[in-house]
Amino acid sequence: MNANDLRPGMVIKHQNDLYAIHKAEHRTPGNLRAFVQARMRNLRTGAMIDHRFRSEDDVERAVIDEVDMQYLYADGDQYYFMNTQNYEQIHLHKDVVGDRVNYLVPDVVLKVQFYEGRPIDIQLPATVDLTVVETEPGIKGASATNVMKPAKLETGLVVGVPPFIGEGEKIRVDTATGGYLERAS
Repeated sequence: MNANDLRPGMVIKHQNDLYAIHKAEHRTPGNLRAFVQARMRNLRTGAMIDHRFRSEDDVERAVIDEVDMQYLYADGDQYYFMNTQNYEQIHLHKDVVGDRVNYLVPDVVLKVQFYEGRPIDIQLPATVDLTVVETEPGIKGASATNVMKPAKLETGLVVGVPPFIGEGEKIRVDTATGGYLERAS
């Protein structure tokens, strides 16, 4: 495929490694040749890199299989997932999961990406419901203000929540931004 066709979320093979595209901008600087500036994450090491592709460069798109899996538990540096179709279990190292561990609670269903039969990455759901374990006391009737207070959630993640949220309440968190969305029922 042509470098001009790169889009966020795609997985490509570059320099014998797999990379997930986070950002791809097509640029034409003045009278110079056009190029594509790509920000991508190495799926083996987790490192973020910037690379400049010429517009005429060919890029090999990796064929990725996505499987719905349920998060089960963590044991040391390993995170265990179960296929919801055939109940087969796999584990991923903490380097693969990275800081997305802050959104993993038992029984959450997410997509695990496989390349040539080997698990390489996870895709979180858009939102997850987490329980507040530590925050300042809630204030009744404080819903008209846009002031936020810090709240520690069950996974250790700290997010800003409105003043009326108290300890023990479930809230919905956006996994893309890490921000509070609403109370969860």
